[in-house]
Amino acid sequence: MQRNDSWVRAWSFPALPPVAAFGPHGLHRHAADTTLRQIIRISGRGDRLRVRLSNEYGTAPLTIGAAHLGLAADGGTVRPGSTRALTFAGAPSVVVPAGAPFLSDSVDLPMELLSTLCISIYLPLSVETAACPSMLVEAGWAIPGNAVANPDLPADATPLPVRALVSAVEVLAGGPAKTIVTIGDSLTDGSGSTPNAYRRWPDVLAERLARHGGGATHVCNQGIGGNRMLNDGFGASALARFDRDVLSTPGLGYVIIAEGGNDILVSFAPRDAEGPHAEFINAFPGVPVTVDDIIAGYRQLIARARGRGIKIYAATITPGEGSEIFTPEVEPARQALNAWLRTSNAFDAVLDFDAVWRDPAHPSRIKDGFCAHDQLHGSDAGYRALAESIDLSLFS
Repeated sequence: MQRNDSWVRAWSFPALPPVAAFGPHGLHRHAADTTLRQIIRISGRGDRLRVRLSNEYGTAPLTIGAAHLGLAADGGTVRPGSTRALTFAGAPSVVVPAGAPFLSDSVDLPMELLSTLCISIYLPLSVETAACPSMLVEAGWAIPGNAVANPDLPADATPLPVRALVSAVEVLAGGPAKTIVTIGDSLTDGSGSTPNAYRRWPDVLAERLARHGGGATHVCNQGIGGNRMLNDGFGASALARFDRDVLSTPGLGYVIIAEGGNDILVSFAPRDAEGPHAEFINAFPGVPVTVDDIIAGYRQLIARARGRGIKIYAATITPGEGSEIFTPEVEPARQALNAWLRTSNAFDAVLDFDAVWRDPAHPSRIKDGFCAHDQLHGSDAGYRALAESIDLSLFS
């Protein structure tokens, strides 16, 4: 447990470079004189907070003209009396250097369990590229002009399709607290789950911990769709981003690794330069890897976590037969990797997600009701089953 006066990260989102495959929003261009309003849900409780902004993949300094936050009400509005102006070293605006994050000053704002926050950031100048161009699972809007102090959502607001600039919220919990970081791919990012409903497995895990422990344990999701253990793709590899996205987390107590599935899928995917999957494969650089290569990556993460005194858990790789890029070579590799995870005792514990999702009659496929339409990602019920399979005593 952390000391009562220590900061604990209560929400996070991984910083990503511009991704052309996401279209113009993936390049993260924003017009001048625009307010970005975003909804996030913290995972525990807190009395005081600060916000971490990210310009880590920006190619130029980022000017923040003003920023406010408050407790979220319905439809992008702010609960009356909860609005707080954010400052940066005492000033209402800040220029964040290219390649850097920036923490706001702290503000008092009592937050109950699983509170939702509305964060509004005014951009007086145009932004060409910025961090965090990933698809939203929580609501966001772009509003013309400086609307940070407006508790209502103006009629001219338009939906914001990507997470923008905000990478973490940290709280003083008023008591002992700790943070779990989940680092993974699209299954951790929640692809296939219902947007704006908090149905990803880390969301459901946070809800279970809130009921069980009263909000002393926070969950931060560092899942990136398309992420891999060893090579970059959509976002830096787990090995490359582990220190920034995991080990630097204030209040870190535990890590859950859910990586390796994309390493296998991409390594054995069809590589016909003219085939239907050529564009997809080209988004994932690097040579194919083996099961032994992935195991070596796991051992690196284990050593780095234990060097900080952090417990580290791993999730087994879930089935994928029936998905567009599945090939017959994938399944033996997946089974070999899962066998090592279950028997090596390398991790402090193993979360057997494969056992939860696999169809007993066809173990290389996800059982009915647990998978999304693509036979690779989860449904809401599937993600809930993963979260409910986790033994909460691992975090006590």
